[in-house]
Amino acid sequence: MTPQLTDKYMVTIAERLTSAYARIAVAAKNAQRNSKEITLLAVSKTKPSADIIAAYEHGQRQFGESYVQEAVDKIAQLHTYSDIIWHFIGPIQSNKSAQVAANFAWVQSVDRIKIAKRLNSQRPADKAALNVLIQVNISNEEAKSGCQLNEVAELASFINQCEQLTLRGLMAIPAKSDDITTQTQYFKQLQTCFDKLQTQYPQVDTLSMGMSNDVEAAISAGSTMVRIGTDIFGTRT
Repeated sequence: MTPQLTDKYMVTIAERLTSAYARIAVAAKNAQRNSKEITLLAVSKTKPSADIIAAYEHGQRQFGESYVQEAVDKIAQLHTYSDIIWHFIGPIQSNKSAQVAANFAWVQSVDRIKIAKRLNSQRPADKAALNVLIQVNISNEEAKSGCQLNEVAELASFINQCEQLTLRGLMAIPAKSDDITTQTQYFKQLQTCFDKLQTQYPQVDTLSMGMSNDVEAAISAGSTMVRIGTDIFGTRT
């Protein structure tokens, strides 16, 4: 059954989403970029379907999820919203890869050949190729997923040969920092890697970096997709 929404609830989500788009527009202007080049991915993990519908009613179509079973349940519940584009942005466990391959249009967190191989073989033949971003552990954090910069070339080459995968670019979640200089340093490293990837693979067009706390630095460094959750949906539950 479709969750019911109140007008007050809708306005709250709508206002936050409007604010997020305005923030992107200002950051793009300051970086002398066109804001239309930057996609907003609304990160809806841990949030109920009602929140997603509220954002959808305000024009949002791209949503990011990190927890497989929670996401699959929401995708099933919202199947009538057929133009939603679902992105998986969390770590991928081998025993969950089949569900990811079957339910999402994008996977932003591929960090090793083993997972790319599984996604390729498990992608349903009747669906379009899965759009893939390589996740890079740009700040070398031990507890964080992602390959190293020097591993990107080999992984990209493998993905590019997979019939059921389409290599689209890179994603990173740098270490948290309130210092915009530090933020920009990490993002510039990823941008350099992205630029090199684009020269080899013409279909590469997506640089996913920047979240609620570092949107400005990410956009100044060339991000084409920012992932915003808290500033749209509030604190995670």
